[in-house]
Amino acid sequence: MRGADVILGPLDPVRDAAELFAQVSAPEHERLFAYLFTGPFATEAELRADLEAAAANPKLATFAIRDAKTGRTLGRACYMRAEPTHRTVEVGSILFAPALARTRAATEAMALMAGHAFDALGYRRYEWKCDALNAPSRAAALRLGFRFEGVFARHMIVKGRSRDTAWFAMTDDGWPRIRAAFDAWLDPANFDSHGRQRLRLEDIRAAL
Repeated sequence: MRGADVILGPLDPVRDAAELFAQVSAPEHERLFAYLFTGPFATEAELRADLEAAAANPKLATFAIRDAKTGRTLGRACYMRAEPTHRTVEVGSILFAPALARTRAATEAMALMAGHAFDALGYRRYEWKCDALNAPSRAAALRLGFRFEGVFARHMIVKGRSRDTAWFAMTDDGWPRIRAAFDAWLDPANFDSHGRQRLRLEDIRAAL
């Protein structure tokens, strides 16, 4: 999946761990793993083992997110809990290095994955789930165009803690409008000379 700012492709655990570890391993970055199933990682080898496990898991399709110009790995995300019979799939296990988080490239990565799920793979339903306490993830889902569907109480035990799970989804009947908003927001004309957005994604979508 190729965009202007990012390329998403298969994991290369050795390379990706080497490039990601320094970006996500500082103590102040432990928050990046607060709601993920794995991490934080004390060593590059631990991160590499985690990526190797993801790459080998037949129930996941995990992608490295790389800078389109430099090729440097900036994060990872995956398709998970796919049900081809019903044509539903979830995006999850998202890890953005600080250099990627809250950037145009981060939004492009999520737009590419949604577009691939609907337009290339023919899915009808695209899900986003997160810990109900994870306010940034919930806000991100709404900004991207997912619709909030409710909270599953005591849904999981993650890292020894009970988790209520907030559910969000896009569906194929709403995708054309969401795709049009992504295209308009990502247009270079929507950014000034300092790279600041002129119109917010959610405002563009509301106007369509």
